[in-house]
Amino acid sequence: MICELKISNIAIIKEAVIKFGNGLNVLTGETGAGKSIVIDSINAILGERTSRELIRTNSDFAEVSALFYDVNETAINILNDMSVECDDGSVLLYRKMTADGKNFCKINGCSVTVSMLKKIGQALINVHGQLDNHNLLNDELHYTYIDKFAENHHLTEKYRECYNNYILTKKKLDSITVDENEKARKIDLLSYQIKEIEDADIKFGEKAELEKRRKFLQNIETLAESVNTTLTYLNGNDNFSGASSLLSNASESIIKATEFDGSLSEISAIISDAAYNISDCATELNRFLYSLDADSNEIDDIENRLSVLLKIYKKYGNSDEEIFSFLEKSKQELKEITLSDELKEKYESELNQRYLDLEQVARELTENRRKFGNEFVNAISNELSFLDMPSTNLKVIINKKDFDETGADEIYFLISANAGEEPKALSKIASGGELSRIMLAIKNVLASKDNIQTLIFDEIDTGVSGRAAQKIGIKLKEVSRNRQVLCVTHLAQIAVFADNHFLISKSESENKTYTKVDSLDGNGKICEIARIIGGIENSTLSFEAAAEMIENAKKY
Repeated sequence: MICELKISNIAIIKEAVIKFGNGLNVLTGETGAGKSIVIDSINAILGERTSRELIRTNSDFAEVSALFYDVNETAINILNDMSVECDDGSVLLYRKMTADGKNFCKINGCSVTVSMLKKIGQALINVHGQLDNHNLLNDELHYTYIDKFAENHHLTEKYRECYNNYILTKKKLDSITVDENEKARKIDLLSYQIKEIEDADIKFGEKAELEKRRKFLQNIETLAESVNTTLTYLNGNDNFSGASSLLSNASESIIKATEFDGSLSEISAIISDAAYNISDCATELNRFLYSLDADSNEIDDIENRLSVLLKIYKKYGNSDEEIFSFLEKSKQELKEITLSDELKEKYESELNQRYLDLEQVARELTENRRKFGNEFVNAISNELSFLDMPSTNLKVIINKKDFDETGADEIYFLISANAGEEPKALSKIASGGELSRIMLAIKNVLASKDNIQTLIFDEIDTGVSGRAAQKIGIKLKEVSRNRQVLCVTHLAQIAVFADNHFLISKSESENKTYTKVDSLDGNGKICEIARIIGGIENSTLSFEAAAEMIENAKKY
């Protein structure tokens, strides 16, 4: 469960620390005080998408952290997969959001992505908001409630795998099922392309080598001139002695000097080696010069060959690898078209088997949905009876449909909120208050199907009042016996059942708005309930009524 929530620079909350407890945690306050900001902060730490508008005005960043104790086995397994340690069963989530749109997230001090934060968050908290009520009106999502109640996870995964295999095989079959004119056209095109590439007889690296050779031949005169100049400096001419002759003379002179001073022998050896090396260089340069042969025919041949290669490169790829990849792909495609009749028979047989597999799993899924569908609506009806909707008649309709990602079933709920009325679609019958209670009933029924320890209800009291509101409070209290519950409410009938009551209020200072969160003691709780029921001015009677409501709530 969540034990502590720290908020910094989120909307009008500068700093806030909320220490939640076991049981039912209730958040109340005037409209606009910042109750929704607390829920937004929780959604942020659970990895949900946020907006930069969430960051407090004139702040560069916002931070949220949440500490969880005694996390469930599912969450621990997720952390192990992420290589995040969780030795004592506690988890600390942290998220920093900057004004430039960046996110920095950590789990137990380890840096993670927002998606990893969301994955662990889904195992820790289940948040119910107004969007859930809207989703309840969407018939296309009703199958999800049945599947969760029936614990169909493995069966739906198996179905999805069969469906994907079926679609993939169908695409293969469709890709080779073409009319004869199209087939002939593709064969002609592919044959031409394959022949053109193969006739070019391309070798790996050939183009680069040819371009290198062409550059050499185009600059052979400049090359010869440079080598001749070098030889002149080495061998000399009629006007001056070359480096080779000078070094040879220097070597002879230093050899004579060593006869009188042996310490010069090392220098003499170096000069002698230099003279030999320079002489060898001159010899090699002469050989190189005589080997130069600018054949104009060779240049023409290279130009012609490069012209062929460049044409191939322009049409089929920018590199040898791309061209050969195109060639292999074209050969494979031609082979498939040429052997399309054989492949078609193969894929048709495979598709038939895929369909039988899909049909079998779909049948199992349908049977399971029918079996648990009635159990689900009966369980919901029992919950609704307690929530002051005793005459509600809820039906689940399961019709056959074509296969898609969800199965072969069209599933939707029909409801009659009043005795004697025919059940109709939820969107046509249910009011806001009825939707809230139906959703609470669904959440309560499905709660036993997972091990998430914290449930959050954001304004579950929408559209209800009086006796119905009190019944919602009793139901939330009942749910909180086995799970931690956080609830944002405007109704005293719900707030009086709180085990931990938090007042959210705002104030102004130096032209800035600040929201704070206070944990209420016994007297504080009475004052807040009196405020909710009393209006602008609280009277002695409103305080007495608040105290009486709290005492009556304790009986439950």
